[in-house]
Amino acid sequence: MDFVASPEAAHFCMDEPSDGQLLDAFQRGDSHALSTLIARHQSALLRHARSLVGADGSHEDIVQEAFMKLVQRPLELPAEARGDAAAERALMSSWLHKVVRNQAMDTLRAEQRRKQREERAAERDVARESGSEVDAGDTRAAVERSLNRLPAEQREVLVLRLLSDKSYREIAEITGKKIGTVGWLVSVGLRALSQELAPLFGGTVAARGAQVQGVTVGVVAGGQSAQGVRS
Repeated sequence: MDFVASPEAAHFCMDEPSDGQLLDAFQRGDSHALSTLIARHQSALLRHARSLVGADGSHEDIVQEAFMKLVQRPLELPAEARGDAAAERALMSSWLHKVVRNQAMDTLRAEQRRKQREERAAERDVARESGSEVDAGDTRAAVERSLNRLPAEQREVLVLRLLSDKSYREIAEITGKKIGTVGWLVSVGLRALSQELAPLFGGTVAARGAQVQGVTVGVVAGGQSAQGVRS
């Protein structure tokens, strides 16, 4: 069963049904409600899965499996969250992210994809000529290679933090790590990216660190502006 969000479900606004209402409608047989739920959450889930297993296509299968689990065993929203659209959406997002993470971990353990991917990535060098001009394609490739070279834990929290706009507390809940550990991983990961990518934009880490981080968000998000991150 393929889950594809319909074009009319691709935009979310405040007057649209909440996640809880859509879940109830789907359970009553409204297939469009499921399509709307998918449209709301799939981009963040795809980024999360891709941060764990890479861009070989398996991340799409992982996200599809997460939605399949939602169909087979729908999330039961607690009574205290019912009627609060923000709370319903936060619970749905957290649940889906956990399913995606568990599925990705199973994939990594079964096929050892992470090790193979990082070994291949280690063989490629990032262009480091100070002050050199690079086009958008080169910049994207450089950032993605740098992200892929990061340890999986750093890569995962950076994607959740920068691209999915998750707070440290939300990331801790999704990954099972302590909030302090999450903060440390984000800090170390950003520092590593700055050190590796700063020469690409011509300058020192201190001078170019913020620019490198901004470019990382824009490039990996496919040119879409990330929302402001929360602490």
